Amino acid sequence: MSVLLGIAIVLAGIFGGFVLEGGHLGPLYQPYELMMIAGGALGAFVISNDGKSMRATVAAIPTLFQTAKQTNALYLDLLSLLYDILTKIRKEGLMSVESDIDAPEQSALFTRFPAILADHHLTEFITDYLRLIVSGNMDPYQIENLMDNEIDVHHQDGEIPIHAITKLADGLPAFGIVAAVMGVVHTMGSVGAPPAELGNLIAAALVGTFLGILLSYGVFGPIASLLERKLQESTKIYQCVKVTMIASLNGYAPTLAVEFGRKVISAVQRPSFASMENHFKQQKNK
Repeated sequence: MSVLLGIAIVLAGIFGGFVLEGGHLGPLYQPYELMMIAGGALGAFVISNDGKSMRATVAAIPTLFQTAKQTNALYLDLLSLLYDILTKIRKEGLMSVESDIDAPEQSALFTRFPAILADHHLTEFITDYLRLIVSGNMDPYQIENLMDNEIDVHHQDGEIPIHAITKLADGLPAFGIVAAVMGVVHTMGSVGAPPAELGNLIAAALVGTFLGILLSYGVFGPIASLLERKLQESTKIYQCVKVTMIASLNGYAPTLAVEFGRKVISAVQRPSFASMENHFKQQKNK
């Protein structure tokens, strides 16, 4: 909802100020100018992106209207799950979690945290690296490097729609100028028309530049920025898992390992040490 609210504020501020200073909204209604800008921008978008990029961009649009998944409660569940897994490994050995890894949807450990289990990619990330740890054939440095590479790939995939929308936003002012130039050409071709008609034609030409800049800096640019912010937040949760697991592989007790993971969480979502301990106790009593 914040996206729609922000766009509404942009439009209300610009058009409202225009009306309050005595302007009339009628001359701003130029559908053919908008068609030239939208058509040119859409064509350039299709040219500059392959099928994968276009599908990723379309898939990213609904996420703009979704609330952030990475909340304090989700991180508490994640740290609790990792703590339980590492504690079980410490007490019963690596092979004790093999069944949990192979079928997390049936695991007593994972099913206690439905919010984690609902995130397919996060669950897969956790189980894949637990499987590597259980195999016992890789040292912590190899696993950490592999985790970093996978997180980088995740980030690169997430940047595909961001780059596509950013390029689109960058091109909109230029397409606005193109539409304005076409309007000027039309005006010059009607130079013998009455002054009132020429004034309307010039106004229509100028609207092209206005629309291009407005759509770029008031709509598509902020959308790209929001997607980038969401991508950064989604990446941090994988960093939390990585740091916790690597700390455990380096010999730290589960309590200290999850504390390592807690420290890489953003301060806004980071649970306090006391709340984390209380959450652990509540989960044990269930």
